[in-house]
Amino acid sequence: MDKTQLIKLGARVELARRSFFDYCHLMAPEFYKVSRKYQVEMCEKFQQFTVGDDNSDVLLVDLPPRFGKSRTASLLVEWLLGRSPDWKIMTGSYNETLSTVLSKSVRNTIQEIKADEDIPIYSDVFPNTHVKQGDAAMNLWSLEDGYNNYLATSPSGTATGFGANLLIIDDLIKLAEEAFNENRLDQLWSWFTDTMLSRLESGGKIIVIMTRWATRDLAGRIMDELPDMGYKVKTMIETAQHPDGSMLCEDILSADEFKRRKNITSPEIFAANYQQQPIDVQGRLYKSFKTYDRIPVDSSGNSIAEYTGSYTDTADEGSDYLSSYIFDVINGEAYIRDVVFTQQPMEITEPLLTRKLFENKVNTATIESNNGGRGFAREVDRTLKNQYRTNQTVIQWFHNSQNKIARIISNSMWVMEHIYFPVDWQTRWPELADYLLRYQREGKNKHDDAPDALTGVCEMILNKIQYDDAPSVADQAAALRQLGF
Repeated sequence: MDKTQLIKLGARVELARRSFFDYCHLMAPEFYKVSRKYQVEMCEKFQQFTVGDDNSDVLLVDLPPRFGKSRTASLLVEWLLGRSPDWKIMTGSYNETLSTVLSKSVRNTIQEIKADEDIPIYSDVFPNTHVKQGDAAMNLWSLEDGYNNYLATSPSGTATGFGANLLIIDDLIKLAEEAFNENRLDQLWSWFTDTMLSRLESGGKIIVIMTRWATRDLAGRIMDELPDMGYKVKTMIETAQHPDGSMLCEDILSADEFKRRKNITSPEIFAANYQQQPIDVQGRLYKSFKTYDRIPVDSSGNSIAEYTGSYTDTADEGSDYLSSYIFDVINGEAYIRDVVFTQQPMEITEPLLTRKLFENKVNTATIESNNGGRGFAREVDRTLKNQYRTNQTVIQWFHNSQNKIARIISNSMWVMEHIYFPVDWQTRWPELADYLLRYQREGKNKHDDAPDALTGVCEMILNKIQYDDAPSVADQAAALRQLGF
């Protein structure tokens, strides 16, 4: 290498110490290029977040596959440890194998021995940074001037006894099946909040790098829930193709290749991987619900409802929801007036539902008798008569022995076409809306109480329910109307 080349290399090395993007460009010039604007932006965000004046607690980076998310995370760890042995970094990935690969990559880069004077290596940039001898396991190692500088773990691994001032979470979901599995998503969230956050030292930072999979994946819950816990969250979310048709980076993924992959990949997987659209948005059962500003009335402002009904599915187990809809039936369609959707115990829900039935002047109320529902129904009926002094509501129950999922799916089109919610229903009943709008046609839904009871509304109106020795809902409603109720 001649003198001019040495001077140029020295300048590049000095820039690499100061600038994270320049470090990436020095170490991997074939991938990190100034022309790739998203890379420059990502590296600048990483640098500002970790050693700059960014006061955010969490940096969330969502990028399509093969755009260098994990690679950049690995280079960031190298760069930070080279700048200071005080960094204690913990990385968490999908499994132990993946997290160990990242750990070994960083460790081996620091230990690399120069073989070609024309090719810069880590020690050219950070000559005083060395891995401590005898303390260099694949997933836990230290620097000579540090202590427990790096730990690689996973949801199935351990973090006991390790504190970190930087957590890097990298792609926890690898399969579409996990994105559809609410129990698995809850497990990952619990691991992040209960295990990883407990390891974070005061003033520590968190970087989460992933492709969006589900509305309640780690990225989604970080954006929704961490701000309420006092964390300041910053995001960098990029789609492979922008709304105007331009590409995030044409030389990594061209428009033609984007189109070809779209044609050979299932729509749900493609939207999640390349456009950051959660897979459960693509696969949800209910695409939309009809709404109303006000329930229709006649020219004098009087109700034109054929009857006011309610359908209630009591909680089967301790974690289930009591789900009840109160609705007016007009021209064979349901206009939802009120909702009870809660996990509270029966001593709370029995008087609550009873009051709702009385206040809404419900004519006929159907309550599933499964798992204690019959006793619940009898108590509601008794309270209406003894406490509220009214018999305006006929309480009826039945044992539902049909396949729940089949009922929900087969009636879903009718539900979307003929059931109307108040225009502000998502803010009025946010938890209910969350479960209805995320319910999957295929996959493991943690709770189906909300769509199950909504399907019951459909079955009441269409007279699909077989009550034990009881007249139809329509006949009961007509009789009550004749009595002036």
